[in-house]
Amino acid sequence: MTDTEEPGTWLEAWLSRPRFAVYLAAVGVDRRRALELYEWNTALSAVFLHDLAHLEVALRNAYDAAITASTTAGRPHWTTDPYRLFPVRWRAARDGTRIDANRAPREQIERAVREAGPGAPPGKVIAELTFGFWRYLSTTAHHHPLWIPHLHKAFRPGTSRRAVDDPVGRLHQLRNRIAHHEPLLRRETGRGVLSLTTRHLLDRLADLLTVADLISPELRDYIAAASSVRGKLSDLPL
Repeated sequence: MTDTEEPGTWLEAWLSRPRFAVYLAAVGVDRRRALELYEWNTALSAVFLHDLAHLEVALRNAYDAAITASTTAGRPHWTTDPYRLFPVRWRAARDGTRIDANRAPREQIERAVREAGPGAPPGKVIAELTFGFWRYLSTTAHHHPLWIPHLHKAFRPGTSRRAVDDPVGRLHQLRNRIAHHEPLLRRETGRGVLSLTTRHLLDRLADLLTVADLISPELRDYIAAASSVRGKLSDLPL
């Protein structure tokens, strides 16, 4: 494709017609500019993922340290027995049946143990657990069994569970959008076109730095200094 040539229908075959239409709508049906916007979105996703990766590693290690600190000396690591932190806990489902609310985290730990391999050290098992696993540890359901006895110790004294759960939940949603290669720019309400503002993305960066600061102010400063998110946001090709 030359500098003056209009991108052809191969774009729809590559990205799908509905997905490419989102970018076309944002730039006034200019195919070349729509492709530039898609490339910008991909680059923004990459730099956001860089910062999210730093936070994920910090969060999982902080949680692991908080749980391990409460473990009796000489007792095996908590991942060796998922029932220790996540015992069977029945609750009523919407259809009236009973479900074990802790089944999912136990299965995630068991899967991580298998993926890590026989005799793997705890750190390897921890690394196999997804961001989704750590994200849900701060939800309301785990307030009494996990937050009060263990997880509050991972953050600055006096930190409330909501102060962690709310931003981490929003960051988890952002990470899922990135993982599925979705547009990060938001649709304007009722118009069906991409918003020209990046304010909500700056808010997600603020969420990330807020949680990092609750874990370690030094970590927050490092991530902020190393981040390329603001620079990429300023390059929005619209």
